[in-house]
Parts: sequence; C-alpha cells; structure tokens
Amino acid sequence: MADDEPTRAAKLLNAQAKAERLFAEIEARGLIAPGEGERAVSDRIRDLANELFGTTRHWHKRIVRSGPNTLQPYRENPPDRVIGADDIVFADFGPIFEEYEADFGRTFVLGDDPVRRRLRDDLPRIFAAGRKFFEADPDITGARLYAEVAQLAANSGWQLGGWHAGHLVGEFPHEWIDGADVESYIAPANDTPLRRTDKAGRRCHWILEIHLVDGEREFGGFHEELLTL
Repeated sequence: MADDEPTRAAKLLNAQAKAERLFAEIEARGLIAPGEGERAVSDRIRDLANELFGTTRHWHKRIVRSGPNTLQPYRENPPDRVIGADDIVFADFGPIFEEYEADFGRTFVLGDDPVRRRLRDDLPRIFAAGRKFFEADPDITGARLYAEVAQLAANSGWQLGGWHAGHLVGEFPHEWIDGADVESYIAPANDTPLRRTDKAGRRCHWILEIHLVDGEREFGGFHEELLTL
C-alpha cells in the first residue's frame, strides 16, 4: 500500500537528513584528499554509507569528480583521475533509505585558490536564490526555474554545466520510471507546472541541482538537495 503524502514527505526528509550526515562524515574523516583516485574515494563513501546506515543500494551511479572532470555532466563517464593538492572535487550520491531516494551533492576545495573557493561558496547561495524564486511563484514551470538558475549563474560569472537543473525524486525506482520524460526535469523544454501530481496521483517532489562551470579555468562545482520540502 502506498504511503500517504505526510508519510512520503517525512520519509523523503529523513532520507535527505541521512545523506547530510553521510556528507558530514565524508568531510570529518577526510575521505576526499590529495593523492586519492576518484573511484577509490567513491568506493569508500559507499562503504561509509553501509557502515552508518546499512545502505547498499543507490538509485543512480555514484559520482566523485575532480579538476577538469568536474566540467562533465551526469551522463558522461570521464576517466578516473587522481585528486591533486590544490583541487576542486564534487560528490553526487543517490542512496536509498527505506525505499526512498536521497539525492545529495556537495563541493570540496583543497588548497587556497580563491576562484575555486568562490565557486564553492556561490553554489549554496545560488541554490537558495533558486529556491526562493520557486517559492514565490505557485505556477512556476520547469522552464522558468531553469532560466532563472541560468541567469543567477551568469550574474555570478559562471555557466550551468548541464541541460537541466533538477528532477523528480521519490520512491525507488524513480530513474527507471521517469528517466526519459522531459516533464521529470527542471529544463528549458518543460513547460508544465512543477507543483502538480504525478501519473499515480501523488504530489511531485523535486531536487534542485546547481552545476556551475568555468570552462576557461577548466573546473566546476555541484550542489543539490530537495527543493520542495
């Protein structure tokens, strides 16, 4: 039997809270460090999720990217790279907690480069501005929110690194059900309202993801979490 809406919302928030704890532990344990390969770090984060929560499944591929690999959008699979001493790294994980998906991404800067640090700090700020824009318009579409996020990025001197700025999230398996449907994304071609129900009559919940890139300097950063709760 499907969960009612208050239960769905509570389980999505609980899944995100666990993802937040996972990422706090990543930083506290220094898992992202110079000399480590991206795949090795990804595997250690996977093992940490299992240690903390017994989590062995992820609804999308686990991503750790550094340096020029941070320019690549989700669907690309750049070659494994060793993290440098003065580097930028982002992690994007989608663990499943009690059959509900989390989708969480954060950026880490190693060293003191001021431009990389500015990018890292701009990510949550632009996320918050995008969420505020969403909350101010009850009829907002995916296309309108994407355009606003792109403008926020440009105003700060960055570009968006992908064709969308977020997607539906909910009960596993979300990706298999809606992965090819543009109405499942915060994207220029999605002219449907984000506040709606899905094909099963459930309220749509959304992830907002901010992928900022600097093509000239060849690095980017990533930040994502729940938009609608």
